Amino acid sequence: MANKYPHTPDGRYFVAKDRLWRCTDPRLTDDEKRGHVKALMKARWAVRSAQQQDDEEALRQAREAVQEAKEALGERGP
Repeated sequence: MANKYPHTPDGRYFVAKDRLWRCTDPRLTDDEKRGHVKALMKARWAVRSAQQQDDEEALRQAREAVQEAKEALGERGP
């Protein structure tokens, strides 16, 4: 992270503008994190592409892929 925000002691959240935001799961290895980030970027690219093509089914699938990647990174879900 370019800017340094205060983090919770467990490293799971950072505080920005008086709001808690989830960080990537600190238990992930660098290789795991890199793979999930790559999947996230690919999914976000697919969302943009589907929006440009006005393809609702592809957009739904791309958004599901974004959700899965964010969950794998620990940024969403339980």
